[in-house]
Amino acid sequence: MDDFSKGLLVGLLIGEGHFGGDGKQPHVTLRMHARHETLFKWLVKNVPGSRLYGPYHHSGRNYYQWMVRGEVLRRFLIPLLDSIPLGDLDAHASRRYADMKSKYGISASVDKMSA
Repeated sequence: MDDFSKGLLVGLLIGEGHFGGDGKQPHVTLRMHARHETLFKWLVKNVPGSRLYGPYHHSGRNYYQWMVRGEVLRRFLIPLLDSIPLGDLDAHASRRYADMKSKYGISASVDKMSA
């Protein structure tokens, strides 16, 4: 993944991402309106192993949900996020990210980035 792509990914996660989990495993999700379908397809292409769900249509909402978990989270996304000064960029996103890592016992940069 080139620097532009990494920056775009990080920007999307800071602005719209959710750092959490299902109680068993951590995940990072991004949920946005279905009109962003092309961007979601770009994410799936550029983050192999990530998954796209939807489009969902309910309560007047139309959206996709993109998710990263498992090995792609541990071997790619966490090292990427650990390599930037997230706390200097967005305190809220940084806290949510740190909480996810703490809750699921993830240490800093668990593995080297594979990209």
